[in-house]
Amino acid sequence: MSDEEPSLSFDPAPQKAGATPYRVLARKYRPSDFSGLVGQEALVKTLSNAFATGRIAHAFMLTGVRGVGKTTTARIIARALNCIGPDGTRKEPTIHPCGVCEPCVAIAESRHVDVQEMDAASNNGVDEVRQIIDSVRYAPASARYKVYILDEVHMLSKPAFNAILKTLEEPPPHVKFIFATTEIRKVPVTILSRCQRFDLRRIETDELVGLLGSISEKENVAIARDALALIARAAEGSARDGLSLLDQTVAHGEEGGEITADAIRGMLGLADRGRVLDLFEKVMAGKVADALADLNALYDHGADPLAVMQDLLEIVHFLTRVKVAPGSQSFFDGGSGEAKRAAEMAGKLSVPSLTRAWQMLLKGLLEVRDATRPVAACEMALIRLAYAADLPPTDKLVRDLLDNPSPSKPSVSSTGREGRDEGALARATMATTSPVPAAATRAKPAPEPTMSVAPKVELRTLQDLAALAHANGAPVLKVNIENNMRLVRLEPGVIEFTPTPAAPRTLAGDLSQKLKDWTGVRWSVSIVQGGAPTLAEQKHAARTAKFESVTQEPLVRAVLDRFPGAEIKEVRALAEEEAITEAMPDKDD
Repeated sequence: MSDEEPSLSFDPAPQKAGATPYRVLARKYRPSDFSGLVGQEALVKTLSNAFATGRIAHAFMLTGVRGVGKTTTARIIARALNCIGPDGTRKEPTIHPCGVCEPCVAIAESRHVDVQEMDAASNNGVDEVRQIIDSVRYAPASARYKVYILDEVHMLSKPAFNAILKTLEEPPPHVKFIFATTEIRKVPVTILSRCQRFDLRRIETDELVGLLGSISEKENVAIARDALALIARAAEGSARDGLSLLDQTVAHGEEGGEITADAIRGMLGLADRGRVLDLFEKVMAGKVADALADLNALYDHGADPLAVMQDLLEIVHFLTRVKVAPGSQSFFDGGSGEAKRAAEMAGKLSVPSLTRAWQMLLKGLLEVRDATRPVAACEMALIRLAYAADLPPTDKLVRDLLDNPSPSKPSVSSTGREGRDEGALARATMATTSPVPAAATRAKPAPEPTMSVAPKVELRTLQDLAALAHANGAPVLKVNIENNMRLVRLEPGVIEFTPTPAAPRTLAGDLSQKLKDWTGVRWSVSIVQGGAPTLAEQKHAARTAKFESVTQEPLVRAVLDRFPGAEIKEVRALAEEEAITEAMPDKDD
């Protein structure tokens, strides 16, 4: 599209005598009506219905990230309110401004006397707001409505917000306010409640690729589809950022040749996602030397270490989503070879290992960002991840340590780990496999196996079951038996119980496995409805009944009445008291 041709979708470039200065793509292709607004269907539909029915609000609040079209939308609304049509006969606002009448052209060139656009970041005082308040009383000079556009409205001071409140609530019928902000949380709720709010969303990658492709065709620029996808992803949903990067890409590319994805990666310092996937696979496999070699190769080809860490985080997020919600295609294109390969990789990795990788990479990202040598910080983060990739989950380590305090062999093998210290790995897995000095071995015999109860053990009550867990060194299971099991049935080889809401979901399975190990008999442990109170509940009920009984004693009742606020802390039998007294040392000793 040439600069001399008028357009209904984009602002025409300014025409000047002599040579026309270059106009960046973000300004040249700024939409001039709602048909050119990309990715904001909800806003367009709401405004279209409002204009069609005459239900046009007196104040609009436009919010969203940078470059999604807030200021552009504000100017389009101003045109729609004041457009008089090509022949000058239109009497009502229209959702489709013509773009050629005097109000439309003047608003596009920011010279209309009745449409004032103010930057609240630099005009944030109460004096500037008072000027607006004083001017709203007067009728428009030539337009249908007076329109006040305040960009970055969250920068207004508190007195300025307070000054405009009353005018914003009940403005004259010929006045419209349009506010734009990227920090909606900083705008007082008293202002928000007086405005019709529109949240402009980030533009989807596919939509942004389509926009960049159409503009590339208009500019006669040959650029590959995958290169446009890289630009769209780097823009992070911002049309302005995408067009600015496209401008930079056109200047970076060779004259007459097609711009490829490799050229975009070199320009932006991005890494090939296929090679980053290779890097992640080697890290998770523990091939530290190969992983560092791949990282150095990416760095030598211009990849920013921070961008590599961000891509690794995106890969972990993608793989995790594939695990929990198959069909996710947020990072790789659905039909690409990398996507299929990533899906296969996700099947080999567990969710705990992926979540641990996410936490370690997120910490590494901050280190790379703040380090004086980012590539060195990136290498250290990858080394840490490689050595921790196959460790079991922390909750499993703690549970095994509490249930089996006796020494055990490590559950993780270091076979195949290049250059890995087996002793360090054993210590990391909390296994006590380090050699013991011979003198210590002679002085203290090796502990007996965990099973200390005869295979033929009689279990009749929950107390017997809790005692069995205590005797075999399973304190966590003992606590769950006492506090979280409401017994329904207990017979040889069969246990039925109702768990409390606080009981772990694995209680039945854990108990069945432990009983098999301790008794040598397979037990059927099942969950049913009903059941007697737990041991802890029974103990509490007995203590409460004992206290209530003592409270009814006349002497105790008289003491409590005589001393208001007194409480019974403990109840002991007389025999217990005498035993305690005898155990106390004599004062004469």
